[in-house]
Amino acid sequence: MASGGFSFKAYSLFDTLVWIACLNVLWIIFTVLGGVVFGFGPSTAAAQLLVRDKVRGGAAPLVRRFAREYARNFGKGNALGFPLVAVGVALTLNWDYFSAGWDLGSQIASTGLFMMALFGAGVACYLFPMFARYHLSVPQYFLMSSRFAMRHLAGTVILVFVTAAALFVCRSVPGLIPFFGIGAWLYVTGWLCDRFFTANDEAMAGALSADAPAGTPAAGATAAVVTRGAGIA
Repeated sequence: MASGGFSFKAYSLFDTLVWIACLNVLWIIFTVLGGVVFGFGPSTAAAQLLVRDKVRGGAAPLVRRFAREYARNFGKGNALGFPLVAVGVALTLNWDYFSAGWDLGSQIASTGLFMMALFGAGVACYLFPMFARYHLSVPQYFLMSSRFAMRHLAGTVILVFVTAAALFVCRSVPGLIPFFGIGAWLYVTGWLCDRFFTANDEAMAGALSADAPAGTPAAGATAAVVTRGAGIA
């Protein structure tokens, strides 16, 4: 029994690693096909939709599903991705400028920009997994991701740490990037966000059910609505 259990776990681990590697390759290919700038957002949106299915036990064909979700969410993916790129570039350029100065004002500004970048990284980690789970407008995704990042600081710290660790490993071993670097980050952050959102939805549903009068159908119906976006922050 123990040997069988170990064999099953080893097979599951190997299967997940192969799946992550395939996701990594697909993300790179479709990002390049979109000219990088126009491919980053749709590729990330498609990847997080597949990650959510994977962590929930789904087994849809990877290539076909990725291509379908990439095309279906091309516009919305870019609407989510462009602001992230713009803010990231702006923060980087400003930090480079102020960090080069040695006066007190420059150091304060560079520290503030660094803290803003950390918070922005946390918001970015939530953004596309939230897109994969909830049906919201584009402005609401940014608003809810920001609110979730502020209200769930422990989870935000974990996501930022995972991101920093992924960047460190990829910089230390660049050969991992074409095979696992991006896919592993997408998978781990998507898995973590799915757990965070589920815990939050269950807490919100429990609170609403407790507030509703006993025996009313509104209690169960409201709990179902919460998971569609109203109670994510």
